[in-house]
Amino acid sequence: MRIRYFAYVSLMALALTGCNDALETAQVDLSKVKNKVEQPLPPHILASMSAKGMDRNSPIMIRIFKEEGAMEIWKAKTDNRFDKIADYKICAWSGRLGPKVKTGDRQAPEGFYDLTRANLNPNSKYYLAINTGFPNRYDAANGRTGSDLMIHGACSSSGCYSMTDQQVLEIYAFARDAFKGGQATVQLQAFPFRMTAENMVKHRLDSSYDFWKMLKVGYDNFEVTKRPPEVAVCEKKYVFNQQATDGGAFNAAGKCPAMSTPPALTAALAAYGKTYDADYAKAMSKFDGMAWYDPSEAERKAVVAKTRKGRELAYAPTGTSLEAGRMVKVAELEDLMAKRTAQGLAAKTAPGATPAAAAQPQAQAQPMAVAAATPAAVPVPMPNPLAYTAPEPQETAEAAARKPFWKFWARN
Repeated sequence: MRIRYFAYVSLMALALTGCNDALETAQVDLSKVKNKVEQPLPPHILASMSAKGMDRNSPIMIRIFKEEGAMEIWKAKTDNRFDKIADYKICAWSGRLGPKVKTGDRQAPEGFYDLTRANLNPNSKYYLAINTGFPNRYDAANGRTGSDLMIHGACSSSGCYSMTDQQVLEIYAFARDAFKGGQATVQLQAFPFRMTAENMVKHRLDSSYDFWKMLKVGYDNFEVTKRPPEVAVCEKKYVFNQQATDGGAFNAAGKCPAMSTPPALTAALAAYGKTYDADYAKAMSKFDGMAWYDPSEAERKAVVAKTRKGRELAYAPTGTSLEAGRMVKVAELEDLMAKRTAQGLAAKTAPGATPAAAAQPQAQAQPMAVAAATPAAVPVPMPNPLAYTAPEPQETAEAAARKPFWKFWARN
């Protein structure tokens, strides 16, 4: 009887480990790590993989949500659908909500990025690093500049997503094992926030809103299929799960070709959209006359200032936007944004101000719904050796037919 009791307790402990521990911030004694590049994933994550029907080397996908300060690892199960296997609290990200536009703006990227084995940096001075692949084809087509934007350790960020060393050790291991299993590219999805109806309503006055609506199409595709969407760029826009027809091809800056979507996927997205529209209407009623105040990086740092005590100067965590931001009346929001813009302009034009000194206030002063989101005529960026630099794909109809991404629908 005692043996059965202890067996039951052990099974319950294992079940709870699979449900909870894999979703907590990593806790590893780094002094005992002999080879950080080959450090295996901890036993509780391997147990959770087994319980979820995942192979150790099956493909992964990474999702980032800035506002919530969250990074998620999703992994393919034996049925080729993805399930969340781990999530982490981002230790630091710089700037504010919104995409990276130019070098020096301190913004962390938002969008869809393909990570290859070459994006892994085992020799990073920030413990370990994974290059985000910024700029991708979309960024380059829209004249966005920047380089060496990473997911790395050390909890210090200037345009990167910085984790603790313990966290990046696990994240690196997830990517390493997936590449060993044959995954050619890991998709990184970086969002400003979870793209629910309530969040879209809260942020409807932000100057990045149209850009975010475009990202939401990819977000919705994943929510419906639980598979990373096929991502293409044409007319300087993202398009998701579209197949070029009539011999057409996708060109980032060129006209979009004729495209088609599988009927089953179209129907599933329509059903998802109907529910979303109803939720959006409810949220508009709930937040009538109100909108979200997106805090500055300094305001986010203030809410976690006490955690820096006793640590090295380089340790610079940032609190989440949810901790530092708030809902305000629309008139108050416009006044706050006007003051922020004026402060940024004052810092930029102050006597003796250097370009570097002016860059940070300007980045913090992104106005909401009162100015253009992207400057015109930004120079085309130089190639980033660690970024995705494959030539613009020119697929024929025959090539496209060899990879029908929607086949998983037919199997179910």
